Amino acid sequence: MAGVAMNIPRNVMWFEVLLYMSLVLDALSIAFQDRTPSGDTTEAVIMVANVLAACLILAMCYFVWLAAQRRKNWPRWVLVASLVLSVISLFQIVGEDGLHVDSVIEVVSCVLTAAGLYFSFTGDAQGWFNG
Repeated sequence: MAGVAMNIPRNVMWFEVLLYMSLVLDALSIAFQDRTPSGDTTEAVIMVANVLAACLILAMCYFVWLAAQRRKNWPRWVLVASLVLSVISLFQIVGEDGLHVDSVIEVVSCVLTAAGLYFSFTGDAQGWFNG
């Protein structure tokens, strides 16, 4: 139905908004990371890590858009897998280093992502996603 505007279900809208908010927080978390070169971490390694993180955030934005606007189901599952990996990583980081500003931002980001994904699987979002 090209050219016909479709009303996005309320839960899908919440999914999209919450996931984008989470990705903005992820970008802020990267901004707060320590970029001080050390013996095993050179400036080049830090730069590559930051570029990769930015690319990953852009990819996740694309997945949210594909799911919410193009009604694709598989990006939601990629986002679920990403959330699981983020939570595992967050537990490891907090266990080793404790809570810092960047890890607190990551906790909030994970909560927003979980809430958004919950909305994408419930209520009027059911039946929205295909293929």
